[in-house]
Amino acid sequence: MSRKDEIAWLDATAQAELVGKGAVTPAELAQAAIGRIEQLNPQLNCVIYPRYDKARAHARERRAIPQGPFHGVPFLMKDLLQTNEGEPFSWGWKPFKEAKLVAQTTSYVATKFHAAGLITLARTTVPEWGATLSTETRAWGATRNPWNPERIAGGSSGGAAAAVASGMVPIAHGNDAGGSIRIPASFCGLVGLKPSRGRTSLGPAHAEFWHGLCEEGVLSRSVRDTAAALDAIAGYMPGDPWMAPPPANPFRDEVDRAPGRLRVGVMDRAPRSHPGLHPECVAAVRGAARLLESLGHTVEASHPAALDEETLTSAFGRVVAGGVARQAAAVEPMLGRAVAAEDFDQWTWFLIERGRRLKLVDYLAACEWFNHFSRAAAGWFVDGGFDVLVTSTMGQPAPKLGIFKTAPGEHPRNVGVRLNEVSPFTAPWNIAGQPAISLPLHVSADGLPVGVQLVARYGREDLLLRLASQLEQAAPWSERRPQVRA
Repeated sequence: MSRKDEIAWLDATAQAELVGKGAVTPAELAQAAIGRIEQLNPQLNCVIYPRYDKARAHARERRAIPQGPFHGVPFLMKDLLQTNEGEPFSWGWKPFKEAKLVAQTTSYVATKFHAAGLITLARTTVPEWGATLSTETRAWGATRNPWNPERIAGGSSGGAAAAVASGMVPIAHGNDAGGSIRIPASFCGLVGLKPSRGRTSLGPAHAEFWHGLCEEGVLSRSVRDTAAALDAIAGYMPGDPWMAPPPANPFRDEVDRAPGRLRVGVMDRAPRSHPGLHPECVAAVRGAARLLESLGHTVEASHPAALDEETLTSAFGRVVAGGVARQAAAVEPMLGRAVAAEDFDQWTWFLIERGRRLKLVDYLAACEWFNHFSRAAAGWFVDGGFDVLVTSTMGQPAPKLGIFKTAPGEHPRNVGVRLNEVSPFTAPWNIAGQPAISLPLHVSADGLPVGVQLVARYGREDLLLRLASQLEQAAPWSERRPQVRA
């Protein structure tokens, strides 16, 4: 393996350390990453809107790069919510792409990524409006999984996951309103943390998204990169509707701390309304449970009873449909015309129409049910004395491309059924606002990554990161390589 290849597979922290030592320059890192993107993107289709000339110029002006934890490290921004003033965005939507829209503001989190020393090379693909779990759009085509290009990379941060997993860049931006960081992390063999509600900001353009479901984060190869990125982007910004409790210590410092002996609940089955987990997902959870026991933790078969309530899916669906319908109204002034069915995939249009028909009292009832679930879930942790819940991140390994497309004559509601079958465990923690992390602890018999999800009490990202780091050291994944790679 050449020195260039070795650097490509270092995590972002290690690449920043090389820059700090003078062993490599930001310009060299940026140019090498651009080369990998140009080599691999025709196969994976995960990078859009290149800004290579700007990135090269930024990287050459080393003194102008902030001395943050990722000084000089190449990076990619997701094409959803977070923006840079004057630069294009599409939300994975063909009308926005064709209109050549550019952002009017730079988002707070984008500013914080820059302050961390990251050099943004381009944007990454997303599903249309981030409304499904596979990154396949009429605007940009299908994004493929580097472990098996016939499989989905996930969504909505699917492009980010494919780019990091294949070695294009060591870290990329993601956000998560129903699993959109953890889902592609599981499918692509990465670390993906959804922070506590109010830990990150969606401003200034947004106060919140889908009734508080969304938080910002990254897709990375290591727990320490995830922790350092959270340090970089966390924090209340004026006008934010929520504020997570400030951590006692920098999150990066938690990676080096032992978690102590924890009480861990394990759910190795699907919710009662679900048809059942794939055997590889069951194996992943049980393997994680054995590993946790070997590390000295108390492990029990237990989980919040509210996870088995059928109302969870319907309440989440109502809030998402209402949010998507509101987005449809918001984009019409941007386009200068009304939106119509032909502008969208069938699933997105189904959500818009459902949201438009939704009665206000039913929407508010769904929001109130969120409170019921949040109280019940928190009660299991507090009253039951549990520190962490372990589940499979997903209901199955990465499915084949096209699974979430409607067949001729098929009603779009069937897509929703398949979405719930594939992802039964991620959205509950967006509802509850609790932190959850997916770790690549298992590989299926046919070579596909299978993530395990750890959930902690609200505000306890510190505990999750300590435990995740302990698991990373006990069962390291850094040497695994996908089929399509740098």
